[in-house]
Amino acid sequence: MTDQSSLWRPTRRRLTDTLLAALAPVAVSVLALGGLSMWTVLGNAGSPARIAVTGGRLFLPTGDTPDTAAFFRITNTGGSADRLLKVTSTEADGATSLSRHRMTGARSASARTVTSVPIPAGGSIAMSPNSLDVIVPANADWQVGDLVTFTLHFERSGAVRSDAVVDRPGAGGT
Repeated sequence: MTDQSSLWRPTRRRLTDTLLAALAPVAVSVLALGGLSMWTVLGNAGSPARIAVTGGRLFLPTGDTPDTAAFFRITNTGGSADRLLKVTSTEADGATSLSRHRMTGARSASARTVTSVPIPAGGSIAMSPNSLDVIVPANADWQVGDLVTFTLHFERSGAVRSDAVVDRPGAGGT
């Protein structure tokens, strides 16, 4: 014979406690699923970087200067960040490099080579002589108005081709 007092008996309190213990993880899961659903509906979940390169300009080399600079506007309309790794051009007389300029005092600046540049999701980068640019070995044949093709290499988006128009420094607001 079994002792009737040792058997588990459902009571109102025991059933309420069990139901509440099971309800907490279910509620958290529903909230998480709702948040992820909204993220997806808004187009942010898993959307890749979408890179567009526009506004390419290349300074006409002056004097005996062996290098010049190119500038681009890079826009990322995607939901993921990307990274510019390098810029190349078969029309340049050598290897190009990314450079960041910083003002160090009144009328003086310093430049340093950078290995990559982050392009934030939903953001853009506007290269300029006072910030980021591409150092390009000058080609003596370039004339104002020429188009020079560059390939910008991104970590996730791969290679993106863009033309830069040859222009005099100071023209066009730069």
